[in-house]
Amino acid sequence: MSAAPGLGLVFASAGATAYGVSIVFARMASDSGLSGVSVALYRVIAMFLVAALIALIWRRMPRIAPGEGRAMMALALGGAGVGIGYMSAVTFIPVSVAVVIFFTFPIVIVLLSPLVDGGSLRPALLLLAAIAFTGVALVIGPGLGALDWRGVALAALASGSATLQFFSGTRAAKTTTLSKIFWVNLAVIPACIMVGGLLGALDPPAALTVAPLAVALLIATYMAGLFFQLVALVRAPAVIVGLAFCAEPVVATAASAILLGERLVPLQFLGGALVVGAVATNVLMENRRSRALATRRALTE
Repeated sequence: MSAAPGLGLVFASAGATAYGVSIVFARMASDSGLSGVSVALYRVIAMFLVAALIALIWRRMPRIAPGEGRAMMALALGGAGVGIGYMSAVTFIPVSVAVVIFFTFPIVIVLLSPLVDGGSLRPALLLLAAIAFTGVALVIGPGLGALDWRGVALAALASGSATLQFFSGTRAAKTTTLSKIFWVNLAVIPACIMVGGLLGALDPPAALTVAPLAVALLIATYMAGLFFQLVALVRAPAVIVGLAFCAEPVVATAASAILLGERLVPLQFLGGALVVGAVATNVLMENRRSRALATRRALTE
């Protein structure tokens, strides 16, 4: 591995760690009385203001590339679903369970890719998908009767929204990263306000004072995660960054155990390991497949 990809892997690992810890601070804010929708809203507002400030300093007008308007709208819709669903899920279920349900989205992407992007679904991918969903069942199973269905549904919404983000993001390749951050977060703000208003779960800015440290750390770790993720993608292939981000659910589970005192039974640990292992194996397989295709192309030229 060259120096640049190696540095990219370091940045990706830092991003995964920041994201993993961020969801724990979201639970702390929730325990203090803040709604998940409010947490998502103020997090997005902070990210939008940072993007706007950078655009002002760089004197670059955030623009959506021609023909990518629909993709950007889908990207914004996915961002709203992830923020609202993931931040709200931990209000009703343990962080560790929410994380495992949310991280089924890489496998969902694999299953839907042949339908969305064309191609065939290989038996190995079906096997990995089966292993991942078995892992989710093991995590949820031991405490299914005690789990609040709202938390499970919200985590599943976040997973589906992340899948939408992935497919729409590949269709907005010409729009710059800064423009994506600017416009997506700007679009998510009214979505959060509408959902919060409908649910009666929108807290005023003054409510942030009930958990100032948790909110500040939540916003800081989210920004750090996004920053390191973007920096990593400049320095390393997506497959390497994706492999590093498989550590995020592990970090979140460990952080929830250390900071919140959450505990899993051995069967749930096994389920979480199956999910992470399936996702990581899929990334490695895709990496090997991409290299083989590149080699074949080089030999035919």
